[in-house]
Amino acid sequence: MKEYAVSEDHLYRKAYAKGKKASSATVSVYILKDYAAGRLKKENPQKEFINRIGLTVTRKLGGAVVRNRIKRRIREAYRNVKKAYKLKTGFLVIIVAHQTCADAKPAEIEADLVRAFTKLGLTGNPSGRV
Repeated sequence: MKEYAVSEDHLYRKAYAKGKKASSATVSVYILKDYAAGRLKKENPQKEFINRIGLTVTRKLGGAVVRNRIKRRIREAYRNVKKAYKLKTGFLVIIVAHQTCADAKPAEIEADLVRAFTKLGLTGNPSGRV
């Protein structure tokens, strides 16, 4: 299924201000209930709730090539976690990369996402991974 992105700046600010936060060595994760989830469910071909994902990677982490590599790794780790764990849906999920994320292996990022999602109560039953 296609990943939907958070594209509005006010949603990032709301998630930072009012959302729950969990941090780890490579990433910080903010979640906030998505009030547009019902509308998006109707528009979605599968007619199910979805999480909208937002990524934040600052210029401090490196140039454009480095930042895009980090974003690709985080997206892939999110897809793996979503496939391995039944994540709750209907949330805005904002993932902020830390300095250590640039040198981290994809498995480390995935493990940190699992820890953060578990701490935030987003994970369901694991299917035997991580």
